[in-house]
Amino acid sequence: MRALEKSKAEPGLWMTDVPAPACGPDDVLIRVLRTGICGTDLHIYRWDAWASANVTAPLVIGHEFVGEVVEVGNRVRDLLDVGDVVSGEGHVVCGTCRNCRAGRRVQCANTDSVGVTRAGAFAEYIALPATNVWRHSSGIDLDVAAIFDPFGNAVHTATTFRVVGEDVLVTGAGPIGIMAAMVARHAGARFIVVTDTSTYRLDLARAIGVDAAEDAATYAKEDVMRRFGMTEGFDVGLEMSGSPAAFRSILESMCHGGRIALLGLPSEQFGIDWARLVTNMLTVRGIYGRQMFETWYLMSSLVQSGLDISPVITHRFAAEDFEDALEVVGSGKCGKIVLAWDR
Repeated sequence: MRALEKSKAEPGLWMTDVPAPACGPDDVLIRVLRTGICGTDLHIYRWDAWASANVTAPLVIGHEFVGEVVEVGNRVRDLLDVGDVVSGEGHVVCGTCRNCRAGRRVQCANTDSVGVTRAGAFAEYIALPATNVWRHSSGIDLDVAAIFDPFGNAVHTATTFRVVGEDVLVTGAGPIGIMAAMVARHAGARFIVVTDTSTYRLDLARAIGVDAAEDAATYAKEDVMRRFGMTEGFDVGLEMSGSPAAFRSILESMCHGGRIALLGLPSEQFGIDWARLVTNMLTVRGIYGRQMFETWYLMSSLVQSGLDISPVITHRFAAEDFEDALEVVGSGKCGKIVLAWDR
């Protein structure tokens, strides 16, 4: 089958022919239709320090996808049938550690990651354990279904704390940050403010209907509060960028007792004003991946109830044009990018 592979431990990716995966007795074999490009894929393409430390070549990469079931293992008891349109949870858990046994699979200590530590979805076929497969509702747009993985990160983050009637600050207007803002709006937040340093992404945030999109370099909490008649700071913060400056900014912007969901992954350690965190009694919770499978249920329900995340998809390419797609991702002047494998 055709696959996009990290064939060598050096910068680049290669479209090559590799053996199609076998469908084990507990697996589902899926014909890939569309895939989304993630920042992780860009790291692997560039072969930076993180990629070289975590990825072993050769490996088919990619973890955001939608496809069609073509074979079901003979021990699979889930309600999955040939022809179902599905996506896959990219964190394959061990099932035997303390957290897995307690039903906290998102906290598995031995997680295997699709497209990073096991064969990925940038290929014509992928095999996954049936327990990692999510069947979509009929009629879902395939491009939207292809980005359910990052949409899940946004939903997990934005629903960690109650946002109904609350004022929400989102630091980081990347695709996941923008989708988190969309979820908060759909869930009933009062005012939503997004900060970033990218003019392109701030314009994209404005286009999806946030109340304010502010340049992080000039953002001033007091000005925003005055504009919207806020008196006590933001109730909920969603830190999506991994930027030390953004995290310090979000701490300074919260009301007393404010709550922060922290998805952005910093590339290095940094200091914060711990006295402010303690004396303002702030709650900070780290977010990783998606709740399996409560977040997936929420994603489908949100889409069915009218949340349209398609505006965050700004570019579409054929799979063969992956280098052009990765160049656009690297420029930062994009939302989500979808590759079509079914043309």
